[in-house]
Amino acid sequence: MYRALALVFLTFALAVAQTAGQGTYTLRLDQPRQIIRGLGYEIQSDSIGSDNLGLPDKIVAVPHDLLPAERKRLYSDMLRGFRYCRLAMGLYLRGTDPAGKQIVERYPGQMRDLKEMQSAARIEGFEVEYWSPAPYWKSNGKFQGGTLKQFDPAFLSQFAAALVEDVRYLERKGLKVMQWGLQNEPPVDDGKYSTCSYNGEQYYQAMKAVAPTLHQAFPRIVIHADSWGGQSAPGSQLIRRDPQLLPSIDAWSWHRIGADSTEQIEKAALFNEGAEGKPVFSNEFEYLQGPASDQRFVNTAQSIMNWFVFENSPTWYWLHALKPTYNAEASGYALGFWRPADDKDLSRLPGIQPGHWDYNRQNWHSLAGFLKYLPWDSVRLHVEEDQVRPGNRILAWKTPSGKLGIAVTNRSGQPFRFRIDAARRTAFAGYRFTPRQANVALGRLQGPQFEAVLPDLAIEFWVEQ
Repeated sequence: MYRALALVFLTFALAVAQTAGQGTYTLRLDQPRQIIRGLGYEIQSDSIGSDNLGLPDKIVAVPHDLLPAERKRLYSDMLRGFRYCRLAMGLYLRGTDPAGKQIVERYPGQMRDLKEMQSAARIEGFEVEYWSPAPYWKSNGKFQGGTLKQFDPAFLSQFAAALVEDVRYLERKGLKVMQWGLQNEPPVDDGKYSTCSYNGEQYYQAMKAVAPTLHQAFPRIVIHADSWGGQSAPGSQLIRRDPQLLPSIDAWSWHRIGADSTEQIEKAALFNEGAEGKPVFSNEFEYLQGPASDQRFVNTAQSIMNWFVFENSPTWYWLHALKPTYNAEASGYALGFWRPADDKDLSRLPGIQPGHWDYNRQNWHSLAGFLKYLPWDSVRLHVEEDQVRPGNRILAWKTPSGKLGIAVTNRSGQPFRFRIDAARRTAFAGYRFTPRQANVALGRLQGPQFEAVLPDLAIEFWVEQ
């Protein structure tokens, strides 16, 4: 009797398990959304102290430190597929002219390296953003800490001209500037690394001088504000009330560093309201506390997807491609590690020799599938979900060549079944990414209706053949 009852309960439990973790999803080919331009990364092209403490004089930089074959591997195996590279002016590009007014390369070959990366990795260009302007313009005369030394119109006019000249310098050296920001995280006044703090009024006054001048000189460059709180930041709110300045702002940029991807769902109104018809996007994402992890692997992928789905973003940026083996922040910040020549402690990440690099797989695998299967300028498609599940996300798109693509994730704690109606009869090939495996082929499924069953902590891409 007890055995029979146990069998009944087991049968019931299995039936519940088979139906609990599932959802239905319908692609709407007739409801296209925004164009997804592509993803971005940042490059550490100069030194920073471990745990972001200080700006050492020694050169610790990529691509500079890599052996020729390792450079080529970086460009082809990691960076290929990104559209933009974020360039930290006053931090990872921090040489100056004799007067301290302009930012130039700090060591011979730095600009050549960046141009080589642009060409070999086939990125479109750079998102140029200041961590600090050149020391001449600062209240304390240095990159670290302080603010602008004046905010009167004459000074700001000279400042605007200098920032335009910085862009001209980059372009003369062969770098194509695609996006531009006045200041990374304007509220931050930190003496550890390069910063320049602005309160809301100061940011507004500086942008009022700089943005129209830059727009006139380079009308194709996308100018965004404010690399912290987007359109809701104090300075951005003043910009929104200025009908003469507002047309010079092309987008609003946010930092939600390490945030749970559910935030993009629950606080969608915060990120969308007051955008004045301009796109919003995240131009920095990483984890400040602790190392990469399996949970973060899925969270990062869902952050990308949720910015695209709930905020209609055109792009999304991870923080660093590579970080040095001996920097304390490296695991949470980087897609990979490289060993500088002065790192003699081979007990740390022993598989990496000087001048070589390797993947930080839990972070890298979060992005790798999007870089491979989501081409630039794909159009996002609306998906009808029977229920919006924070742990099970879906993103669908049509590529420029007309093929469908679907990304799905699972962090529900159990297997999850996506019952997908792709809206047309065609074959889809599947590829799975986990914290430790990348691009595992799953075979083909025939549409329009098919089912993708994901284990916990997995990302899958289903692409039309």
